[in-house]
Amino acid sequence: MGEVIIKLENIWKIYQLGKVELTALRELSLEINQGSFVSIMGSSGSGKSTLLNMIGLLDSPTKGKVILKGRNVALLSEDQLSQLRGETIGFVFQEFNLLPHLNALENVMLPMIFQQTPEKDRVEKGKKILTSLGLKDRVFHLPAELSGGERQRVAIARAFANDPEIVIADEPTGNLDSVTGKKIMEILKEFHQKKRKTIVVVTHDPNIAGYSKEIVSLKDGQIIPNHLTAKKFLWQK
Repeated sequence: MGEVIIKLENIWKIYQLGKVELTALRELSLEINQGSFVSIMGSSGSGKSTLLNMIGLLDSPTKGKVILKGRNVALLSEDQLSQLRGETIGFVFQEFNLLPHLNALENVMLPMIFQQTPEKDRVEKGKKILTSLGLKDRVFHLPAELSGGERQRVAIARAFANDPEIVIADEPTGNLDSVTGKKIMEILKEFHQKKRKTIVVVTHDPNIAGYSKEIVSLKDGQIIPNHLTAKKFLWQK
């Protein structure tokens, strides 16, 4: 296991809803090592999405520190933060979040455009990633012409586009049947094993969490001991 790639120190996240304060995370500390495969579990309202936003640098804490690769992200400018996030983190969402007017290849190339990758390299790399995920014949299809599983594979290809060190998947199988969901998790597992990348999966499903090597359980914005044992892990299957 590598060194700590992302560290949360005493994180609080408090939302002001009119006169009411909602505490989504309270005094939460977490270290994620480079090359780890971590699942974040919890029921609705436990703080999973808020924690994911912290890890993915999509939101800032009310109190506490987020440190990515040894850098306190609070000290970075918006441009520096955007650059670091684009280079370091890839995202996979439950709703796929593909742009409907762009074909599969164009959706995959988007993150590379933001990182100013030359067009020839974008096309070549995009086709290569999509082919590796079994989508060679779907490269020029629009999202509406793809099945749910194919759309999620395009979303994963997009997350892989800039060769990120961390891939964050938010309920990546939530809109898929169990067979397709298993295929998606196998793709993430293979990416982790072959590329030694860090994977963080947010899920409420113990079967999905079983693909990971570490499980972080959340309740009321705090980490609690979890009761899933290594016997339930699918890692060796």
